[in-house]
Amino acid sequence: MSNAQGTHRHGTHRATRGAAGARASAGTGAPTDAGGSTGPRASTGSGAAAGHGGARLPQQSDWDAVPNSSWDAVPNSSWDAVPNSSWDALPNSSRVDGPAPTVCLPLIPEQESAPAPIGARVAARRAAKGARSGGRPEPVSRALKGASRPESLRRLLPRALVVAFLAGGTVAFLAGEKDVRLTVDGEPRTLHTFADDVEEVLARQGVTVGEHDLVTPGPRAELHDGDQVEVRYGRPVTLTLDGHRRQVWTTAGTVEEALRELGVRAEGAHLSASRGSTIGRYGLDLDVRTERTVTLLVDGREQTVRTNAATVREVVARSGVILRNQDTTSVDPESFPREGQTISVLRISGTEEVRHEPVRFRTEKHKDAKLFQGTEAVDTAGRAGVRRVTYAVRTVNGVRQRAMVVRSEIVRAPVTQIVRIGTRPLPTSVAGTDGLNWHALAHCEAGGRPHAVDPSGTYGGLYQFDTRTWHSLGGHGRPQDAPADEQTFRAKQLYLQRGSSPWPVCGQKLGG
Repeated sequence: MSNAQGTHRHGTHRATRGAAGARASAGTGAPTDAGGSTGPRASTGSGAAAGHGGARLPQQSDWDAVPNSSWDAVPNSSWDAVPNSSWDALPNSSRVDGPAPTVCLPLIPEQESAPAPIGARVAARRAAKGARSGGRPEPVSRALKGASRPESLRRLLPRALVVAFLAGGTVAFLAGEKDVRLTVDGEPRTLHTFADDVEEVLARQGVTVGEHDLVTPGPRAELHDGDQVEVRYGRPVTLTLDGHRRQVWTTAGTVEEALRELGVRAEGAHLSASRGSTIGRYGLDLDVRTERTVTLLVDGREQTVRTNAATVREVVARSGVILRNQDTTSVDPESFPREGQTISVLRISGTEEVRHEPVRFRTEKHKDAKLFQGTEAVDTAGRAGVRRVTYAVRTVNGVRQRAMVVRSEIVRAPVTQIVRIGTRPLPTSVAGTDGLNWHALAHCEAGGRPHAVDPSGTYGGLYQFDTRTWHSLGGHGRPQDAPADEQTFRAKQLYLQRGSSPWPVCGQKLGG
């Protein structure tokens, strides 16, 4: 034993001396010795001795009578006899759970007047022990002879008291101690603890857990000797699975464990981090693309592939299909390929065509008070323009598609048509013609229909004008399109010029 250990144990022995004396003086019970046999018992009442010749418990004054030199006289070999576990439990003896340790102390024979010397008490105890064992009582003189050696008693008594006190205290102290194996994030440690449950042992070890952490068994579980407690901290993982991004929590320590915990099928999948990569307390970003089945339609052939590609373009390239010029796919080449998706490769070729197309002219109409109502005069004839249009014509998988305009330009601008429209009221009569029967003539020529046209399309209106005659009389357009009043007015003008000859058959109706 080292000097430091010796000093510690001597100091502890001295501190124990007073406490042991006080506890023995209180008379709180009837202890037994370590072997289980009944030894001298202390009084349970007021301190009066019971049996063994009226023995009494040592008083505080008895302990005080032992000088410090006697404690110092105990050899180191005696202290070494006390096991280390007893010393380890003793410095914090105030923490001992359960009842206070019980110490078996020798009884001291009680005298009527003054307490007997320590040597005399020892001699009396030896004599009584010999009588109980049925042997020959030890002569009192021999006992008293031993009593003349107070120095020996002073050496033996502290040693016996310390050993008894430490043995009893150690049993009570170790009764509530447990050996527990605590593993925190894969790092094990063995603990000696008096905690009652898992939550208490974690608190004593300074281990703080949150809502995403895993504690096995649960924090409220009762703790027993030999139990194993495991704490696994939760870690945030930003998981992008097949293009869908979300944040999850895991207590796994590696990427492979996290995928297994999250139920992600990783066979054949693309991972942004290796399966053996560790996940720190602050987590990581993980991109996972699982293996999917995709069907390709290329040049009339069907091909089914298994892929973990990120884009449709990548799927096509991995399949050995080359996209040339304007070739593309039926879905966006940069989109994410889905499970069971069918993708067609489109072979596209195209040319440009140039066409000249007419551009219609506009018509502007202006009112003219000099012209009779219903009369129009064209001042500027309209003319259509010409537009040059370039079309892109392409074929997809051999099928011609609808042409699409690429560009357009005006080659010749159209000319706007200017038209004057008469607003002058028509005369109600023409001198020398008002007495004629124009109604009968109209009925004969056209059946009284202003829009009538002969089968040849040459003559039209109530009075069957030809276009040339109609225009010579000041009419515009076609006669059958003019109002009935204008047609009658123009017929009266014609009658003044030529009489009834324009109507060789029906002209006679005018007089009737």
